[in-house]
Amino acid sequence: MSNYIQIKIFTTTAEQSGIIIALLSEINFYAFEEDADALLAFIKEADFNEATLNRVLPENTTYLKVVIPDTNWNAKWESEFEPIVVEDFVAVRAAFHLPINSVKHDIIITPRMSFGTGHHATTWLMLRQMGTLDFRGKTVLDFGTGTGILAILATKLGAATVTAIDNDEWSIRNARENFEENDCPGITLLQKEDLAGLKTFDIILANINLNVIAGQAGNLQQVTHPSSTLMLSGFLCQDEKKVNNIFTTAGYTHLQTSVRNEWIAMLLRK
Repeated sequence: MSNYIQIKIFTTTAEQSGIIIALLSEINFYAFEEDADALLAFIKEADFNEATLNRVLPENTTYLKVVIPDTNWNAKWESEFEPIVVEDFVAVRAAFHLPINSVKHDIIITPRMSFGTGHHATTWLMLRQMGTLDFRGKTVLDFGTGTGILAILATKLGAATVTAIDNDEWSIRNARENFEENDCPGITLLQKEDLAGLKTFDIILANINLNVIAGQAGNLQQVTHPSSTLMLSGFLCQDEKKVNNIFTTAGYTHLQTSVRNEWIAMLLRK
C-alpha cells in the first residue's frame, strides 16, 4: 500500500488557487480541494519531492504537510465528500448519500484518490453544459476521465459510444468501479498518455487544466471531424482569451463560455 501526502496551502482567491493547481498538476499532484482560505493538494508519497514543490510554488507561499496512510484514504473522503447538484438536471453523490430524487440523472461515485472537490466548479459547469447538447446517437470522448462522471452522464444521455481515457492508474481503477456502479458497462476505458491512435468523435469532453488542454490542442484536432463539438474546462476566467485564441486559430468556432466562481467552461465547434 502507498501513503499519500496532503499539502495545505494558504490562499485567498480562486485565481491564486487556480494558478497553484496548474503548477502542481505539472509535478504529479492530481487531487485538489478548495475551501474559503486554503487549497488542499494531494500526491502519492512516492512521487513527492519537497524541493521541487518549493521551487514551483509562488514566492512566500506557506503550507502544511501531512502524511495520509493508504488505509485511511477512503474514510477521509467519506467524511468530506459532498454531492454535486446541478439544478434539476443531474446530481453526483457517493453511495452513502441518500438518493437525490429532484434531478433527472442521479450518478453514484466512490470517492477515491482520483477525485478532488477542488474542481467542483468545473465539474458543475461541464455537467450543466452537457445538458444543453444532444448526445443521442453520438460518439463521445471523455479526455482525462478521472472518476468517469462525464462519461457516465454521456451514456445516460443516450450516446452511441463513449470512450474514456486517463493516464493515471488510480483513475482507471476508480472509473471502472463507477461505470459498474452506474450500470454503464459499454464505456471503453483506456489508460493512455495521449490521444494517439484514437478515431474521431462527435463530442469531446475535456475537464483537465490549462497546461494539458493547451499542450494537447494539436492532438485534439486529430480526433475531431468537421462538425465535432468540443467542451473544455479546468481553467480560470483570465485564461479564456488564451484558450479561445488557440482553438479558433486551429479552426474551431467559439459558441459559449459559462462561469462559476471564477472558473469557466467553453463550448466550441469544429
